[in-house]
Amino acid sequence: MLPKGANLQKIRNGNKTYAVTPHLPGGFVKPEVLEKYAQVARKYEGTLKLTSAQRIMITNLKAEDIEAIWAELGMQPAMGFANCVRSVKVCPGIAFCKRGKQDSVKLGLELDRRYIKKEMPSRMKFGVSGCPNSCSESVIKDVGVIGTEAGWDVYVGGSAGSHPRLADKLAESLDYYDTLRLVDIVVRYYQKYADIERVGQFIDRIGFAKFQADVLAEFNGTGAVESTVTASTVSSEKLTPMPGALTEGTLVVGDPITQGSVIADIIRIYPQTIPVLRGFGMGCLGCPSATGEPLEKAAGIHGLAVEELIVALNEVVLRGKLT
Repeated sequence: MLPKGANLQKIRNGNKTYAVTPHLPGGFVKPEVLEKYAQVARKYEGTLKLTSAQRIMITNLKAEDIEAIWAELGMQPAMGFANCVRSVKVCPGIAFCKRGKQDSVKLGLELDRRYIKKEMPSRMKFGVSGCPNSCSESVIKDVGVIGTEAGWDVYVGGSAGSHPRLADKLAESLDYYDTLRLVDIVVRYYQKYADIERVGQFIDRIGFAKFQADVLAEFNGTGAVESTVTASTVSSEKLTPMPGALTEGTLVVGDPITQGSVIADIIRIYPQTIPVLRGFGMGCLGCPSATGEPLEKAAGIHGLAVEELIVALNEVVLRGKLT
């Protein structure tokens, strides 16, 4: 099991090193907090790394030091679900930038307060950009907002990773309050109907026209939609592989799980295996790597014995067949 509030970073000669990444809303940090980071990193021989999510990671740490590190930082471990809102990236906006059109700091911090670490069907990232230059990379975020002279434009379904996808524009020229209301509808719709898939994968599965119609129907006051969308179901037929989607391998219902089985296929065909994978410390089941990574490779990256993992997974699958 992982040390509380830490991520496995590297395995060298059988030795594992970990990282902690305290949450810094919007990337803002007080000098005294920054000093604590430096003191802890120096004491425990860690390395400080500025992340793309506007946080400061302390890496190259030993498992036995993690609990003491959180205590010395004076922070609660940055815990959350593996599949959750990971980050809300915020540009300076009108508060600090001469090109800003809208107050991205105010909106971004409110989105962070509402959603950070909330459980989602898969990992989820937000981007808030105060002008069309989009320094927060809002069009490659699951939910992105971009400020213009007329207000906020809202985008959905963007991602980078191994299968990049530009976001679709959902609505434009909204004020602060309508932007928050629309984002809330998007999040609830995604939570209710998506499978273990990123927002963009979900949109590609059901179609953007359907996604937009359902979300805007509620936003425009025509009532909450009882959508015909459902989380995708598994049949005895082979699922069609799609780049970047949940199914890229060849596993079908009835097949045993092997070292070559793709992670995304395993959780799609046999969802009862999800707790087993998480129990082995493989929590990020919606990450881009899961869509094409065989079990053997994933186990090696996490320092696990693949044979032991295969036995545990197939026991759960067999138990499901017998009930």
